[in-house]
Amino acid sequence: MKPRKVPLRKCVACQEMMPKKELIRVVKTPDDQIMIDLSGKKSGRGAYLCGKRSCFKLAKKNKSLDRALKAAVSASIYDALEQDFIRVEDEFIALKDTVDDDEE
Repeated sequence: MKPRKVPLRKCVACQEMMPKKELIRVVKTPDDQIMIDLSGKKSGRGAYLCGKRSCFKLAKKNKSLDRALKAAVSASIYDALEQDFIRVEDEFIALKDTVDDDEE
C-alpha cells in the first residue's frame, strides 16, 4: 500500500515548511474575528505558525499575520493572540505527542 501524503504548510514567521499537524493555525473568520484554531477546521482565511513563542514574536514584529490573513491586525488583537498562544502551547504540544504516538 502506498504511504499517505502528509500535507505541508509554511510558518508565516520563519518560512519553514512543516507537516500541518505540527503548526498552529490562526484564522480570520468570515465575521472578521481573528483567533487560534487548534482543530484546523474553522472556516475563514488561515495562517500557520510554529508552536514556538519566538516565531509568534517574529510574526508580530514583521506583521506576517497581517499579510497572510490579508487584514490589518491591531496591537490589541496581537496581545490577545499572544495570551491565547501561551495558553494553548502546552495543549498543542500534548496534541502533537498523541498524534505522533498514533502514527507509530
